[in-house]
Amino acid sequence: MKRQNLKRTMSAVLILAVVLIPFYALYATQIWPPWITQPAGGKHFTVAQYDNVPDLHGEIENPQLVVFFAGNQFMVIADLVKAFREQYPEYKRIYLETLPPGILEDQIDQGGLVMGNLKITVQPDIFTGGKGRIASLQKEKDWFANTVDYARNRLAIMVYKGNPKNIKSLADFARDDVNVSMPNPQWEGIGKHIVQAYKNVGGEKLANTIMKTKVDNGSTFLTHIHHRQTPVRIMLKESDAGAVWYTEANFQQMINNPIQMIEIPDKDNEQVTYTAGSMKTAPHPEAAKRFLDFLMSDRGQAVYKKYGFMPPK
Repeated sequence: MKRQNLKRTMSAVLILAVVLIPFYALYATQIWPPWITQPAGGKHFTVAQYDNVPDLHGEIENPQLVVFFAGNQFMVIADLVKAFREQYPEYKRIYLETLPPGILEDQIDQGGLVMGNLKITVQPDIFTGGKGRIASLQKEKDWFANTVDYARNRLAIMVYKGNPKNIKSLADFARDDVNVSMPNPQWEGIGKHIVQAYKNVGGEKLANTIMKTKVDNGSTFLTHIHHRQTPVRIMLKESDAGAVWYTEANFQQMINNPIQMIEIPDKDNEQVTYTAGSMKTAPHPEAAKRFLDFLMSDRGQAVYKKYGFMPPK
């Protein structure tokens, strides 16, 4: 009788394992980027966490259009390129990067990007970033032949699903029991907007607590690329909360990752307008012109709206 019960128990365990293995395999692949649909064709070899290049997109060999996007727009890339190609089917080879704007600037200034063992020397036709950053680049470096404002965004708080630390506002980031994931303002444009939002809520005291005291004691982690690191750190429970762009938290909820968004009231929030500029040194100036027009078209704007971006004023 005991042996029969043991067999039944073992059978139940095996059945449960068979059921749970696919679930946990799916969950594991959700934690690690790239999160969006990968290109079709060719040998697929992506090893989560180890061999994974989520912010380089498309065809790098002899591209017909190259766009450097501020990284927080990574989620729109697949839909945006699909819609653009449907309108302009002659553009079959398109290459895009979605890295922090400061890194993209250095890439242009220093003649290339080195990532691991790979060096990329491609030059962009279009560079996008916050409106203020684009204006500064134009004043300092005279990069752009033409610019357009094409979208807006605002800040939100990202926490683990269920909000286990009961985070209600940015003021809670100062608590001793809250580990914060924070974009480094040195190269991530969002960083200065978040610091200003801290000041909106709690003045210099709150900003200094999060950006100095908690950085020094290790409870504020400064990211290199927040749109990848913050959600991963929260899902791994290495960080409890982080301020991000609304669209980033919204996207994690869209793909059913264990992430929850806490909205920030308008009076405390910060908004940014995204501006795209066609480079005076663009290798493909006609493609750049068409892409700028497409960003402002109904089809281009529909893609941004789908992922929670606001239209430009």
